[in-house]
Amino acid sequence: MIKWMLIAAAIVAVLGVTLTAAGYLLPRTHTASRTRSYAAPPPALFEAISDVRRYAEWRTGVTQVDILPDDGKGLRFREHGRNGSVLFRFESLDPPRRVVARIADPKLPFGGTWTYDLQASGTGTSLTITEDGEVSNPIVRVMQRLFFSPLDTIDQYLADLNSIDRGKGQS
Repeated sequence: MIKWMLIAAAIVAVLGVTLTAAGYLLPRTHTASRTRSYAAPPPALFEAISDVRRYAEWRTGVTQVDILPDDGKGLRFREHGRNGSVLFRFESLDPPRRVVARIADPKLPFGGTWTYDLQASGTGTSLTITEDGEVSNPIVRVMQRLFFSPLDTIDQYLADLNSIDRGKGQS
């Protein structure tokens, strides 16, 4: 019995070392980007993106948003949802052209920025979301590579904006 427990412990240790080593070989940073066109004009989409108080109304997986006290470095807010809670900060707002949001929680094993670039396109808007991410934990890097893509979250966000687009703005 003890022999099998030692073998199992050795297998778990080798697997842990292998995953950690593989994670260190993967890049710490990544960039992912998507563009989608909407019928709504740039101000309507900019309002939806920058009005974090209403995220729970239209964003999949966001159940609540807490606005945090102003520390003079940009609006801070905490999103709550199916993946826990994440602290964000708006680093810049340039209505109706650009929003830059940063994950502002240094305790998380990931971080980075989302840049929302809005361009007028006819009577609508072309929106490009670019994630410049960083994954500090090597095991999380392996998990990201194997099980999910940064594009998944961007794609969901762009799809969720369709509800804003249908109404050509928020009511």
